[in-house]
Amino acid sequence: MKILVKPLQCMVLAASLLLALPAWAAVAGVVVQLSGPLLAKKANGAVKILSLKSEVENGDTLVTEKNTYAQVRFIDNSEITLRPASTLTIENFSFDGGRQEGDQARFNLVKGGLRSVTGLLGKRSKEKFELKTPTATIGIRGTTFIVEHVAGDVPGSAATRPPGLYLQVLDGMIFVANNGGGTSFAAGQFGFTPGAAVPPVVVPANPGMQFTPPPAFSAPPAGAPVAPGAAPAAAPRQAVDCEVR
Repeated sequence: MKILVKPLQCMVLAASLLLALPAWAAVAGVVVQLSGPLLAKKANGAVKILSLKSEVENGDTLVTEKNTYAQVRFIDNSEITLRPASTLTIENFSFDGGRQEGDQARFNLVKGGLRSVTGLLGKRSKEKFELKTPTATIGIRGTTFIVEHVAGDVPGSAATRPPGLYLQVLDGMIFVANNGGGTSFAAGQFGFTPGAAVPPVVVPANPGMQFTPPPAFSAPPAGAPVAPGAAPAAAPRQAVDCEVR
């Protein structure tokens, strides 16, 4: 038995399906540099192996292997570079050049570390940026900074530094807060907090932070915001995208 569906009904059905798509599925950025395996764990349980030019979406949890540095350029031209053995969840990234009220950038650094470079969103809506870590939450004042969380409960860990959150501000200023209080850090300063109940403090010198991505990761940006699906030229690499459910 055939069921006839009028064109108008088809349009209504298609619109309803689009509205049913979760907001976190929106494209947030593109992988523009990669030195090893990078995984994206989807909210629906699927696991995707990413390559250069792969898109990342709201709700993705990005996982780098022990020797992988990975750089993602977001739709506002901001950048996050993950260090090896790191896990970062893109909770919500929303940017529209013509609608500032929709700006939102919320991340959760589950483990490891990263370097963050402010883009257009961070310049016009600083208060809409939030990076959560196991020990503190970081807000920006238009900046470039590096954070690293050293876990203290990893079996067989040979960590030589006390566990906690370490940070370095390269440009601008950040504000770091937890249950113990909040502290601002300016360019050139290092900081540390050992736990969620201890306020962050400025430390006089580098507390052992190392962030050494391949030289290509420090190449200057192209200048214009990158549209979803596009990326600057890079060294040839086998492009493989696959999903594991």
